[in-house]
Amino acid sequence: MTSRLRSRQQFQAVLAHAPVAKTPHFALHRLAPGPVAEGSSPLFPEPGPWLGALVPKRWARRAVTRNTIRRQIYATVPSGAGLPVAAHVVRLRGGFDRAHFVSATSAVLKRAVRDELQQLWARALPRGAQAASGHVA
Repeated sequence: MTSRLRSRQQFQAVLAHAPVAKTPHFALHRLAPGPVAEGSSPLFPEPGPWLGALVPKRWARRAVTRNTIRRQIYATVPSGAGLPVAAHVVRLRGGFDRAHFVSATSAVLKRAVRDELQQLWARALPRGAQAASGHVA
């Protein structure tokens, strides 16, 4: 099961690393688990994959659009052994053209977001994990 990133410190730690995969609208950042300093609490207390979605208002002005994109991010996450044990952040890095996607949330926008996110995961995951990822089209 994938845990969700919750705190600002978790997001900042993952975003401090360069993206491991990019598409025209999204970037995937990854932070592999490391040793915890003695006497401090771990940033990621549970072992396993962690996921966060960063959808800034700059690139998706309407809340309904941001929520739609965020839902698609969590829906396209590879299941089972497909996602490496690490912390991941999917970041929206560019806006979708409002002239092309007139509605704030539509089936066409959802399909475009989902297709691009599946491309992002395919670029980021090793070849063996893609076959077992369990993506749903």
